[in-house]
Amino acid sequence: MNEKKMNRMKELVTTLNSASKAYYAQDMEIMSNFEYDRLYDELMELEKETGVILANSPTIHVGYEAVDELPKERHEKPMLSLAKTKDREELREWLNGKTALLSWKLDGLTIVLTYHAGKLAKAVTRGNGEVGEVITNNAKVFKNVPLSIPYQGELILRGEAVISYSDFEKINSGIQEADAKYKNPRNLCSGSVRQLNNEITAHRNVNFYAFSLVKADGVDFVNSREEQFSFLTRQGFDVVEYRKVTPDTILDTIGYFEKKIETYDIPSDGLVLTYEDIGYGQSLGRTAKFPRDSIAFKWADELRETVLTDMEWSASRTGLINPVAIFEPVELEGTTVSRASVHNISIVRGLKLGIGDHITVYKANMIIPQIAENLTESDTLEVPKLCPVCGQPTEIRQVNEVQSLYCNNPACDAKKIKSFTLFVSRDAMNVDGLSESTLEKFLAKGYLHEFADLFKLSRYEQEITQMDGFGEKSYRNLMDSIERARNTTLPRVIYGLGIENIGVANAKMLCRHFQYDLEALINADLEELSAIDGIGDVIAASIYAFFRNEERMGQLRHLMQEITVAKEVIEEGSQTLAGMNFVITGSLEHYENRNALKDVIEAKGGKVTGSVTGKTTCLINNDTASMSSKNKKAKELGIRIVSEEKFMQEYLEV
Repeated sequence: MNEKKMNRMKELVTTLNSASKAYYAQDMEIMSNFEYDRLYDELMELEKETGVILANSPTIHVGYEAVDELPKERHEKPMLSLAKTKDREELREWLNGKTALLSWKLDGLTIVLTYHAGKLAKAVTRGNGEVGEVITNNAKVFKNVPLSIPYQGELILRGEAVISYSDFEKINSGIQEADAKYKNPRNLCSGSVRQLNNEITAHRNVNFYAFSLVKADGVDFVNSREEQFSFLTRQGFDVVEYRKVTPDTILDTIGYFEKKIETYDIPSDGLVLTYEDIGYGQSLGRTAKFPRDSIAFKWADELRETVLTDMEWSASRTGLINPVAIFEPVELEGTTVSRASVHNISIVRGLKLGIGDHITVYKANMIIPQIAENLTESDTLEVPKLCPVCGQPTEIRQVNEVQSLYCNNPACDAKKIKSFTLFVSRDAMNVDGLSESTLEKFLAKGYLHEFADLFKLSRYEQEITQMDGFGEKSYRNLMDSIERARNTTLPRVIYGLGIENIGVANAKMLCRHFQYDLEALINADLEELSAIDGIGDVIAASIYAFFRNEERMGQLRHLMQEITVAKEVIEEGSQTLAGMNFVITGSLEHYENRNALKDVIEAKGGKVTGSVTGKTTCLINNDTASMSSKNKKAKELGIRIVSEEKFMQEYLEV
């Protein structure tokens, strides 16, 4: 029996560590939180029964090793995990008659901030609890982190960096590629906090909520956690929302948080209970992994049993085919749900799914529908050998221990959907009223085969006006938008064609180089394309191959017959910034934003890049004396730092 238990423990350790590595180090999810917690609890029970804890057990290791891209630093005090429970009565008993603070357990990235002499000196991620990554420059651009505070001693505190659900949705809505969209706010926050370029972090609206004070010498907190929170608030920090509780009030207070999470904009995956009496909490000591002064409460997921009725396989532009479970509708957390993403083949196989299986479903963090468990485990679901869209063979690929399904057919109509979505997007032809779902319907009905067909949709007026979601008014608005799109510019057309590696900036640069002559661009050879500054061999090969494809060229000729491209006139001597590279950082006074200044520079033949290199002509920054990373880099390389005013005088002759 012990041998059987030991083998099971080894199996659980391997499975849980793989899931932990994917989650913490690669920002990927190969199993649900529900499944992870279930396996973790099983492992802990086996360790109690056998008295054995394996060296690499997740019950004695915290998190996962930090990645190598950022400097690492050892924490002054180890950052331990918290013991967890889903039992409300257990939480009340844990109080042992004492008063405590009940607060949100936020779902983001834990950060340690250090202040010296009232200034932010250092920010380090949690990492593996012992060693984290130094992200000081990124923390300085969090939306609500004070750079200076009244307290002049050494202050060390911990908190959670988070991105709100509303900001998460805004950021995702600006990403055209479905496969490129972020899976959840935590993954987006993790990637934002650990950027090498803090300019990216600054645009992600990262907020920081303090939840623990580690050190503040010389301050009398009268043995009170609440007084520590008040002190941090006085220093300018946002602290995590909390309520003081006793055994008599804790259940009602949990109910308050439970109600609030339904509309709470900040990701949270539970609550944390910490003794108000600091001395009492510290006197309890710690286990090998957990402090005894705090405990985490995770929501007992509302589970509903239902029946899996179908598996929908959704193909995308990149060829990735995502499985989506369809089940008999159930009520969860106040809404009716009937479908849930299964993410990839690894999870499909792990759940041993089959049509007709009885499954339990829940909402992760009370929001995202997920399959918790397969009660039947028939394991009869067939992974499609043919793409559900084009009927061509599929392939299972494994990347970072995760298996996913792909369609290899470059002419798959699913890929056309994404191509058309790009073609009608704001930076391309800018056609309002054509969502991805509408394009999918038009493609399925055979209305669209190539881009030129978009301008011939009037042939299907009767059919379109009778489609769900369409009427005479919607149809007319769409036709008006398409008519407006007939008059466009060459950079919009080039970007909209979807040439590999060609974004908005490269499309503009190509058009300027060839003086807005499409034929010159089409006929350019590899050598000429590669010689263009900023293009290089790889991008040049993409452009060259695109214009050597007979089918694509035929479609481009058809498109050009349907549209009118505005003639760009390049005044002689106007390209005064040709061959120059600029970097813009900080706020501007004379231009609405950096993009406005970028447009002016590009119109004069210059190029704007995101980082300072040896090829940079000058760095434009109104705070020329700042100690920002870009300013430091410019000084190291001997690159001039000029104010906006100086740039306008010297380069624009304003």
